[in-house]
Amino acid sequence: MAERETAKKTKIGVVTSNKMQKTVVVSIEKSVKHPLYKKILKRTKTLKAHDENNKCKIGDKVLIAETRPLSKDKCWRVVEILESAS
Repeated sequence: MAERETAKKTKIGVVTSNKMQKTVVVSIEKSVKHPLYKKILKRTKTLKAHDENNKCKIGDKVLIAETRPLSKDKCWRVVEILESAS
């Protein structure tokens, strides 16, 4: 059987909460243009991501990747911390 390699989705966001064990809440912000008024709007989405070693702190910029469902609302995992909060 041939090996199938699927490209996992990745996103960059900022950690907004690390109160849970092995879980962080990551906010992802994107800009969209309003279809009628053409104004640029900011849209924020919050995702829960798995942080195995509890290394992430609030304000860290992280890269998260899609993974299998780990709990009811957690299907992302932290790949690396791109920028630490100072």
